Amino acid sequence: MKSTDRLETVDGLAHTPDPPYWAVIFSTHRDKQPGDQYEQTAQRMTTLAAQQPGFLGVETAHADVGITVSYWTDEESISAWKRDADHAFAQYEGRTRWYDAYELRVARVERAYSFVRDHP
Repeated sequence: MKSTDRLETVDGLAHTPDPPYWAVIFSTHRDKQPGDQYEQTAQRMTTLAAQQPGFLGVETAHADVGITVSYWTDEESISAWKRDADHAFAQYEGRTRWYDAYELRVARVERAYSFVRDHP
């Protein structure tokens, strides 16, 4: 996968290579406050993550529970992203301002299937 293909999506779904690769699943319950800059920071983190070596794509959904899944080539890339200074500051802000609770899971993707309906 070329670096320019990283954020290619089909109806908002990340286009990932054939497995194996890694997924970071970040589930959250927000403490929403007016003017808290959460959305701006989340967008900035997505843009910054996309520039990191090993990043493959991201999918996100928000309702009562927010879920963001980022995809990576290997665990080393995930670890490097976790240590990024801007990301570390956003993590701090999340714990102190934006989240009532969160769960983070890291998993190796062994199988993946897809479907896209052809529209006339």
